[in-house]
Amino acid sequence: MYTIFDEEEGEYMKVEEPDPLLNYSYADYMKWPFIERLELLRGKIFKLSAPNTSHQKVGGKLYFELYGFLKGKTCQVFIAPFDIRLPVKNRKKDDEITTVVQPDICIVCDPAKIDARGVCGAPDLIVEILSPGNSKKELRLKHEIYEESGVREYWVIDPTEEFLMVFLPATDGKFMAPKIYTPGDRLATDVVPGFTIDVAEIFRN
Repeated sequence: MYTIFDEEEGEYMKVEEPDPLLNYSYADYMKWPFIERLELLRGKIFKLSAPNTSHQKVGGKLYFELYGFLKGKTCQVFIAPFDIRLPVKNRKKDDEITTVVQPDICIVCDPAKIDARGVCGAPDLIVEILSPGNSKKELRLKHEIYEESGVREYWVIDPTEEFLMVFLPATDGKFMAPKIYTPGDRLATDVVPGFTIDVAEIFRN
């Protein structure tokens, strides 16, 4: 069951969720009045779990550092909730797009991809912060989708174990084996030349 806010009654109500066996598009996604945050991964619905405290602290700290560094520059950083539409083969109509994600943080360096509804096209950098609600299926699908979409750099952060994985594409477009960063390492990125951060600082309370 999903939750909606009934404006006529002035109260929240439980309603049946869309059929999980069907495939949906961004056009369908835009019609759903649900309170819950959702993502579409290749037409299938995934409900986003509420982030815990460590998730929020890590995300907020990293966003703050990136925002400060990018202020006045072409590249822009965004924090969830924020829709990223990922078209397949340049099919950008609302009823053609079947993947809509809300990564915790993303950086977009092409202003043409940014519109009033979010971003249409692959961000240059995507950051996902793990939480207990992430399923293996969801993580595997996102890895494949970001790879196929042409994301230049993909970070996965584990706040509990305090490590960070960085995926970069090889010459064939597939992500290489991740490079692992732990406290004591200093992290840089080709997407944002000049930006560095101490990994220990990301996890410091």
